[in-house]
Formats: sequence, structure tokens, C-alpha cells
Amino acid sequence: MKKFFDDIKKDIKFKSAGPGKKLNDDSSPKPPVVQSSAQAKPRVTATDGAQRAGAAALARVEQQHRPRLQTSQDAIRLQVKKELEAEASAMAADQKLVTEGSKVPVKDPACFSVSGVYFTCPLTGATLTKNEREMHIKEAILMRFAEDPVEASIMMIHTFNKDREKVKTAVDIISKYLDNIYKNPTEEKYRKIKVSNKIFQEKVNCVEGSQEFLQAVGFENTTLPVEGQENDEDFLLLMEQDPEQLEQLKGRKERLQSGEPVRAQLDRRPQAFRPSSNATRFELPPDFYNLTAEELKREQQLRSEAVDRNAMLRTKAMREREEQRERRKYNYCLLRVRLPDGNILQGTFLARERLPALYQFVRDSLMDGWQPFELVAPGGQKLKEEDVALNECSLVPAALLSFSWDAAVQADIAAAGGQSPKLLRPELLESIQNLS
Repeated sequence: MKKFFDDIKKDIKFKSAGPGKKLNDDSSPKPPVVQSSAQAKPRVTATDGAQRAGAAALARVEQQHRPRLQTSQDAIRLQVKKELEAEASAMAADQKLVTEGSKVPVKDPACFSVSGVYFTCPLTGATLTKNEREMHIKEAILMRFAEDPVEASIMMIHTFNKDREKVKTAVDIISKYLDNIYKNPTEEKYRKIKVSNKIFQEKVNCVEGSQEFLQAVGFENTTLPVEGQENDEDFLLLMEQDPEQLEQLKGRKERLQSGEPVRAQLDRRPQAFRPSSNATRFELPPDFYNLTAEELKREQQLRSEAVDRNAMLRTKAMREREEQRERRKYNYCLLRVRLPDGNILQGTFLARERLPALYQFVRDSLMDGWQPFELVAPGGQKLKEEDVALNECSLVPAALLSFSWDAAVQADIAAAGGQSPKLLRPELLESIQNLS
């Protein structure tokens, strides 16, 4: 299975590489990929549930009546190829618009304060760029059909569909199907779903992963006679379940109801720097901005216009509206913390993250992070560990904060003959760099 995914990726890489590229050309900067230990275990042979779920994915993509059951490898191969090719094409088109349709000069990546914004896949542990994350997670979910088709289909339902209301409706209807079977195990009418049923088509079948889930829990495609009709109709049919299977069905329903979208987690890229007068100098890459390249070009003009606006008398409401517009420009922020020894700790955050996340990051980076401390923003504002967003504290897109231990606690430690708390962890000090 790994080989055909490698073939797919090579094919996509060839199509999106553009002119003058080779498949083995690795000239673009890319962070190292770290695989989690969970991926080390060998793949198992696809189960019957995996085959049915894979076939459901294929039938949904082709938007037609399901053909006879195919192997899970064929179904997953086509599903992954279509998903990845479509997204790779869209990504290439967006990149072309940015690079060709804009007059914004491209800066040397070496001049940036951080190379970019990166994420970690919770399923594989791989480090990903912004453009790679969604495609990689979809591939990782589809690969899981060979191991656990129920889990994979639940992930698919909650991750592939952006409309949360549609997902909730589909999950509620599927749960009702399973509840009826659990309560009436011997009645066939509850164990079959008419595929042409209007509610099924409009509320369930349109949600990606729904058919895969039904296949994974045991429903099979079949044709059955319908009373009063000349022709047979397509149904999803579940065979009669024994008590143990019914309990398993109930557990799978609960897993479906408690499912959550699989999202790549922001990699903070913690980095330590030696004392430097350049600590307040920030040069951020385009990844940090919620702006198009053309909008970035206008930033300098807007800054000069802001000087004129500041000279005008404005109401409080006007100022608040402008501050809100300013905050929406940025998706991420880069924060530095100057420690008592002069060293600097740096990390990347979502602009909407709260102050407790910042405090936890600093705490996790210190040897004695259990001891109380405080952070001070530029201008002397003390940042309390409260549920306030970073972009509401004027810390976006970048800021240098000052760190200090709690004076009262340190006085008590000194009076008791204790030692001064240690600062950065050894692993951060081992990779400490100079700020350029």
C-alpha cells in the first residue's frame, strides 16, 4: 500500500512542480519530517469492513450508483489520488496568482525572524507547512481504513466536512438508525436503509464519510423488492446482530457522536537566542499575514496614512473599529521573552490564542517553570494569566516581552537559604543562536 501512495505523490509532485523542475529536485526549503512511534507498527491486511468503507468512498466521489464491491486498495488509491490532485492543482493556482499577479518583491528567506509557520500532524507526527497540512491529514485518515475503518470513517465525517450543522444532522440521523437496531434487533425494517430515501440522500449521503461509516459497522449494499413496485431498489442492509454485536454497535455509535475534527497542531518552533540589541527587530514571512500579496504591498501606504489619521480627532467607536480591522490582518504572531540573564525565548502563536497559552509555553521552556513569574508587554503593561486573546493585548503580529520572577516568592526563597531558580532548559540552550 505504501508503494502506490508513493506513486501518487510523485505524480502530483510532477504536475505541480512547474517548468524547469525535476522530480528529485529538493531545492525548496522544507522542515524535517518527524514520524511518531505509532507509525512504526506494520500495516495489517485490510478487513472486510475496510473493503466496504473503501468502496463507499469511491462510490461517493464518482457520484453514481455503487458498483459491485471493489478492493480497499483500489478504492483508497482512487480516493487519495482525486483528493490530492484537486488540492495540489488549487494550491498551484493560488501560488501562481501570488507570484505572478503581484508586484511585491520577494525577500530573501534568510532575513526573516522565523522561516515560516509550521504544524504537526496528530496522526503521523509529521511537521507540515500551512499548504501541506490539510492534504496530509486527509491522506493520513484515508490510510487508516486498512487498520480501523470505523475510526477512519468517523474522522472522515468530522474532518472532511466544513459545515458543522450538516455534520451534526447526519450524525443524529445515523445514531437514530443504530438506536432503532439496538432496541429492535429482530425487526428487519430497522436494519435496512433505502438508498433513494429523500432524508438519507439530503441529510446523510451528502456528508463525506457517512457511507464509509455505515459500511464499516456492517451495512452491505443490496437490491430488494419493494411492495407495489415492479423493480427492485438499492438498500443498505445490516444482518441480524447477536447481543455482543449489538453492544459493539452501541459503542460505535457513541464514538461517532463524540468524534472531533482532526486538526494539525501549531508547532511553536521554540528557539533560544543570546542577548542582542536586535531583539525588537522583527521581519515576518507572508505566512503570518491574513492578507493577499497585493494587500501586503499596500501596508506601507496604510502606515503613512495612519499618521494622518492619528492627527485627527476620532471617537472611541472609530478607534475600536480600526483596532478590530488591524487585528484581523494577522493569523499568527511571533513573541519573544527576554529573560533575567538576557537570553531570549521565541515562539509562534495563533493571534487568537489566550494569555494562558503564552504562560504555559514559557513555563514549559524553563527548568523551574513551576515557580510564579510575570510577563510585561511593551509599554509596561503587566500581562495577567487571564482568558484574553493575544491580539487583544496588542501583541500581534510580534512583540518583545519582559520576564521577571515573582519578587515576594523569591524573597521567601532567599530568606530560607534557597538558590535562585534556573532558567532555560538544556535542550534549548544547546541550540541557542545569535539574533541577526
